[in-house]
Amino acid sequence: MFRIFGLSAIVASIVTLNGATCFGQTVEAFYRDRQVRFVIQSAPGGPYDAWARLLGPFFTTYLPGRPTFVPQNMPGAGGLIATNYLYSKAPQDGSVIGMVGRNIPSDAAIMGSAATFDPRRFHWIGNPERGATVAIVIDKAPAITAKELFEREILVGGAGAGSAVSQMPLAIGGLLGMKFKLVEGYGSQSAITLALERGEVHGTFATLTSVYTSFPGQLESGKLHVLFNLEHKRVPEINAPSIFEFAKTDEDRHLLHLLAVSSEMGRPILAPPGTPADRVSALRSAFDEAMKDPQLQAQTKKMGLPIDIVSGLELQSMVAQVMSTPQHVVAKMRSLTRR
Repeated sequence: MFRIFGLSAIVASIVTLNGATCFGQTVEAFYRDRQVRFVIQSAPGGPYDAWARLLGPFFTTYLPGRPTFVPQNMPGAGGLIATNYLYSKAPQDGSVIGMVGRNIPSDAAIMGSAATFDPRRFHWIGNPERGATVAIVIDKAPAITAKELFEREILVGGAGAGSAVSQMPLAIGGLLGMKFKLVEGYGSQSAITLALERGEVHGTFATLTSVYTSFPGQLESGKLHVLFNLEHKRVPEINAPSIFEFAKTDEDRHLLHLLAVSSEMGRPILAPPGTPADRVSALRSAFDEAMKDPQLQAQTKKMGLPIDIVSGLELQSMVAQVMSTPQHVVAKMRSLTRR
């Protein structure tokens, strides 16, 4: 009995020591010679994919141990497939990070207890581009100004329940009375772009950056029109009103603010819950340094990707603010976006 007990104690000691060595591993030792998967919530092509693939090599440069970053597109359900994977299935050790949809925090607030993730538990790393969100239409649309939308209906493309491009026309139409008819069945923003080019739909919601990159020269030529932007104030470079100019009550403004926060989130990068704090700190530092790199800045200029940084701590604060939205506001938004 003594020998058995002694052997068990030795084995337990070895396991404890090995565990201590594992948990006490430095950030550099963890990342050395490792592949880090960078999950992207959209299909190849488009601003999310462009930003993630651009940033990956720069994370490698500034992250201790210099791991290799491998992009992995995981599109579907307006980014919810990637988000759910990162929340509950991905390794929680810093070997997987992701770029998710800007609407993820507001989605969780609206879904309430039905949400399968809590955005407050993610570790938010940073956002390279805030960017204005706009409603656009082709020149042959029945309405080409915001005021005309109160009288004439337009068809807008949707990317699935829970996606920002589907929620926005439902919410704004229901709240303000603008006549949007949502056409679902397009799995991504790039698919909606093709539908616009074919004339299957009249319009969509997108960032101004993606409009410039997906439809070069078409705003300037008049082939595309901006109906309004979602931020509190007008965007100086476009001749269109802010959606807040059509709000009539404080409740209207509260609800529109919940949509506007999505624009502020931009192209958010996060790590799964449970990722060790020292690795989260290293990832945030690597992001901050990457965004200051002259080579990255030169590439963003060449690609037409404007830099407007939001730090990981700022994102964390914004998420907390969204999740503390008064329940009566959340309930109204839930009823507006329910189909």
